[in-house]
Amino acid sequence: MTTIGEHTFPGGAILALVQGDLTTSDLDAIVNAANAQLQHGGGLAAAIARRGGPAIQQESDAWVRQNGLARHDRPAVTGAGSLPCRYVIHAVGPVWGEGDEDRKLTLAVRSSLETAASLRLTSLGLPAISTGIFGFPKPRAAAITFDAVGAYLEAHPETTLRRVEVVVLDAPTVGLFQDAFSRRFPHPHPLTTPSDTRGSRFAGEGRRGEG
Repeated sequence: MTTIGEHTFPGGAILALVQGDLTTSDLDAIVNAANAQLQHGGGLAAAIARRGGPAIQQESDAWVRQNGLARHDRPAVTGAGSLPCRYVIHAVGPVWGEGDEDRKLTLAVRSSLETAASLRLTSLGLPAISTGIFGFPKPRAAAITFDAVGAYLEAHPETTLRRVEVVVLDAPTVGLFQDAFSRRFPHPHPLTTPSDTRGSRFAGEGRRGEG
């Protein structure tokens, strides 16, 4: 994991843009870019289900049986199987072209943060929701994602979330998200060079001990 930039909010929470593989994150929870049926057959969802093992799909199926379809404003939560995180929050982003996409993406991001806070988690990793097979334009999604996270952390300084990472993998997407990050947070916490020491900076907060 390589930290590209950070912004610290008045309440002390940190938002970071990170380049890396979200499935290797040891934050309290990661967000899966899911469909409403929680059938994890493609993209990031497939990678999470593959690396986490069959328990994730089994728990997802059970969640749908009990609660119905997941929604933009109501993500599902499952365990993480064999992933290093504790939970997977399955957020439903919009498919580009279905209408009202900006609002739906904002809801998906905000509801993920609200769900993590309701579980009293201290750290969360977000992907570039809807920018893969759902086709949402990446520059637009980046701006909406940072706006949604920023608005939430600004409005809720008391939140249990102390670190939120937006994690992207490939270099072109990193560049687009870095541009959006710099526009939304023009004076981020300075990093002389991209840092790969997030784990050591965060280690003192006891990922497994928080509920």
